[in-house]
Amino acid sequence: MRTRSQSRRRRQQQVTPTFVEPFDLEKPNNQEPPNPPVVTMADNRTMAEMLQAPTEGYEDAIVVPAITADNFELKHSLLTLVQNKQFFGHDKEDPHAHIRYFNKITSTMKFPNVPSTSVKLMLFPFSLEGAARIWLEKEPPRSILTWDDLVLKFINQFFPPFKTTNLRNEITRFQQRFDESFYEAWDRFNDLLRACPHHGFSELH
Repeated sequence: MRTRSQSRRRRQQQVTPTFVEPFDLEKPNNQEPPNPPVVTMADNRTMAEMLQAPTEGYEDAIVVPAITADNFELKHSLLTLVQNKQFFGHDKEDPHAHIRYFNKITSTMKFPNVPSTSVKLMLFPFSLEGAARIWLEKEPPRSILTWDDLVLKFINQFFPPFKTTNLRNEITRFQQRFDESFYEAWDRFNDLLRACPHHGFSELH
């Protein structure tokens, strides 16, 4: 039998308060806070300098080799001659015919100690207009180093492979029409060959 004093003593022994150390909100787990990240500036330009329009990227696609000849200049008459028959890039225009005409024009002018290919590289942009000129302006800067590079890119742009395939098929299946003479048929056949000089057929074929 337990008395009232014994029950009170027993409850006091069971309930013993515990003390908790105060929690530091500024230093969790008593650890030092990590160092803040270091922010570096991309450059030291002022705001006015950053807002200025860029001056890079205005180089031409065609790289003309340095000309060391004395007193060299392109005559205005030659520029006019080139611009009299410009290539616009229309579907019905023949880029091969344009290259042939351009070569014929530039071959009439000879400059001492100046390669003819350098003259062609300088003059060719003046022979383009419309979509053709836009194409050349969109080419990457300094991406055309030689005359052969220029001709290759120009032909591939305005004479895509499907045109070559179609003309090759016309050449292969060519027949004389009932209402044309042999001379007319032969002339028409040569027109197909001139329209596709890279047809790949041998003369024997």
